[in-house]
Amino acid sequence: MALSPAAAGRTGRNNNNDAGLADPLLPAGGGGGGGKDKYWVPADEEEEICRGEDGGRPPAPPLLYRTFKVSGVLLHPYRLLTLVRLIAVVLFLAWRLKHRDSDAMWLWWISIAGDFWFGVTWLLNQASKLNPVKRVPDLSLLRRRFDDGGLPGIDVFINTVDPVDEPMLYTMNSILSILATDYPADRHAAYLSDDGASLAHYEGLIETARFAALWVPFCRKHRVEPRAPESYFAAKAGPGSEDRHHRRMGKWQHRRMRRRGDSSALTATATTTATATAEGRRTTRAAMAGTEGRIAGLRLRGTRNANDVIRAKNTIQVRRAPLEYGGIRRVMLSHPGEEPQLGMPASSGHPLDFSAVDVRLPILVYIAREKRPGYDHQKKAGAMNAQLRVSALLSNAPFIFNFDGDHYINNSQAFRAALCFMLDCRHGDDTAFVQFPQRFDDVDPTDRYCNHNRVFFDATLLGLNGVQGPSYVGTGCMFRRVALYGADPPRWRPEDDDAKALGCPGRYGNSMPFINTIPAAASQERSIASPAAASLDETAAMAEVEEVMTCAYEDGTEWGNGVGWVYDIATEDVVTGFRLHRKGWRSMYCAMEPDAFRGTAPINLTERLYQILRWSGGSLEMFFSRNCPLLAGCRLRPMQRVAYANMTAYPVSALFMVVYDLLPVIWLSHHGEFHIQKPFSTYVAYLVAVIAMIEVIGLVEIKWAGLTLLDWWRNEQFYMIGATGVYLAAVLHIVLKRLLGLKGVRFKLTAKQLAGGARERFAELYDVHWSPLLAPTVVVMAVNVTAIGAAAGKAVVGGWTPAQVAGASAGLVFNVWVLVLLYPFALGIMGRWSKRPCALFALLVAACAAVAAGFVAVHAVLAAGSAAPSWLGWSRGATAILPSSWRT
Repeated sequence: MALSPAAAGRTGRNNNNDAGLADPLLPAGGGGGGGKDKYWVPADEEEEICRGEDGGRPPAPPLLYRTFKVSGVLLHPYRLLTLVRLIAVVLFLAWRLKHRDSDAMWLWWISIAGDFWFGVTWLLNQASKLNPVKRVPDLSLLRRRFDDGGLPGIDVFINTVDPVDEPMLYTMNSILSILATDYPADRHAAYLSDDGASLAHYEGLIETARFAALWVPFCRKHRVEPRAPESYFAAKAGPGSEDRHHRRMGKWQHRRMRRRGDSSALTATATTTATATAEGRRTTRAAMAGTEGRIAGLRLRGTRNANDVIRAKNTIQVRRAPLEYGGIRRVMLSHPGEEPQLGMPASSGHPLDFSAVDVRLPILVYIAREKRPGYDHQKKAGAMNAQLRVSALLSNAPFIFNFDGDHYINNSQAFRAALCFMLDCRHGDDTAFVQFPQRFDDVDPTDRYCNHNRVFFDATLLGLNGVQGPSYVGTGCMFRRVALYGADPPRWRPEDDDAKALGCPGRYGNSMPFINTIPAAASQERSIASPAAASLDETAAMAEVEEVMTCAYEDGTEWGNGVGWVYDIATEDVVTGFRLHRKGWRSMYCAMEPDAFRGTAPINLTERLYQILRWSGGSLEMFFSRNCPLLAGCRLRPMQRVAYANMTAYPVSALFMVVYDLLPVIWLSHHGEFHIQKPFSTYVAYLVAVIAMIEVIGLVEIKWAGLTLLDWWRNEQFYMIGATGVYLAAVLHIVLKRLLGLKGVRFKLTAKQLAGGARERFAELYDVHWSPLLAPTVVVMAVNVTAIGAAAGKAVVGGWTPAQVAGASAGLVFNVWVLVLLYPFALGIMGRWSKRPCALFALLVAACAAVAAGFVAVHAVLAAGSAAPSWLGWSRGATAILPSSWRT
């Protein structure tokens, strides 16, 4: 049997289906924190030696992951440079306080506060990266310790809302990759939460379950990677590709499977299109209501239960009306047996030979929780808490994976890799979740809007991995179920005091069958057969499932507070991870090659800015709430507290950043020289030193984090784009919320669009969706372009002293630097003209030249003492309102 490309390249020690994960003792390469392996050294060798020499005791369980730290060759200079820059920043601030001399003292005080804030935020950000740690799971040891029958159960949550903003094809690919992952079929279950109760999702899931009967055995037989059909067939151009195992598969098998996949995709697309119109929804719902009693709750009542979709000029616009329907639960695929079930041999009616393949499929369940007017449904957090309760009654696996509907499993060994951390004998019992980095498809090659965010995922999270663990980022994460229930970690509770750790049963609601599942969820050895479901007949079990999905179930409980995902905040993911860390739990960071999961990201500028607005606004809400990191208890480690403080307070930087970016306005309106700090030459020398040291530290960070210069540069650019507009909007919203009692930042679903072909792959990148969020950054760009043009005009007029020339040169460098950092934003607002970057440079040069020409013309008119041209509407007296520097 042929091996997948990922599996074929493994070493002998790991040659046992550990697809895509290199031996931890050998170079892993690539990104994801792997960096250059010559910069990473083992950190647990002494522990292994001690365990091997510990005679007279029972053999200890093997270590399921290896720990690596950055070599001292890089780490010591990295820490030294951080210390030196800290001293330089302190000296700089002390010097400024000693020399209180400026042309505008009010601005001097603002700049002092800004410099102090920038120094504090830099230190908060840098401190958490001083001890980066990489942990690499060892799948071969996991397989030797646990056979397939001994692996714990895993419940997988997939969340989606709108089939227009989140196309059903993405959700189908996600579910198929989960069903086909390399994990025993009787040991994991998948739950799709459709929070919009869309018939497109329901019928699409039926088609997905039908196609899975072919796709899953096909993946097991040929060990294909990745196991999401859309991604697999896109990566494998066809039987004539260079993939050797792909050629061995046979042309007819590949083509037949691809035709079936295309047929299923077309069915899902047609369903989405049909149900996207009011007439199509009514027809489809009426047909389903006649065959499925449980779908009666989806019937239209006027326009209250659906998305009114208006198609105009080939654009889908969604007008969302209040949803009202009862809870819906449908088991698409039932629990498989424990014994392998071989498929059918090839025949005329079944041309694919699965006679030697286990064709069992995991549990697949469709969930649409109840929604009624007058209830706050808490969006994604509320949907996942409903999944948490429903899955407890049906499978009750001790571990939970959660995915967004547009993410799929890219490496079939991901579940096993996460278990290496959860089951390890060192910190496994105290680990609440394992976070994987986010990786994306269909991002433009230059990553214009920093969607990959590699600095955060491959540097910051590796730094947190050496403290208490990475933060939770909302998707691609494995949880321990009892941790979500609010239990204390074992090291913070007395021995065998599990009942006290879980607290009063009343905090979970009034469903006794659900409450009875909670103690059993702590057993890591359990499969996914729920004792609650086994002890009830089918009617009673369905009634209990319906009960835990009702709107009123959470009334008077701690759901959304001390239990489950946290409510009433836009960044429920960060706050949920923070709550677990605050209780003393650890988390682990796991990066694999190939990437464990991949998804889609917004490549449109406006969509990306709204995504950043939700993150930054939610961060500020967290900082000014009872979840403020500064108020956490003693179980949160000091450095972890510092990291969370940085992750929640960073948008405040926008207040000072905008002041600096608009300084040219003051310079233009000031007569002669204008200095924010005197002596100016010393001030510039300090600035150059502290900024240059940031760049040097960044270059060292690039080395150990495995980043590229482009990754680092895009992070710098998008920080400036966010600070000049989005962060400012977030700060303003929080201020208004505190003063006027407004609601928190609105949860805006990020739209994802399917690519219609090679030409349309990056179509969204060149679309311009004007929004108020764009205005502040446009103003900053205009001010700096005007400053450059005015400086050129003053140079033409002449009369400058050498000191004035030096000051103007420093100002021009600042103006140009701001424009360079805002370059991706400028491309974004140019639309399809951004395909020719030379047009942007020509436009900027023309704008600067126009401003310079205007400056020279006005200066010439005023210098001659003649009347201004009548078409300008100026008189001799009117020119007195102009800046004095224009009248010199």
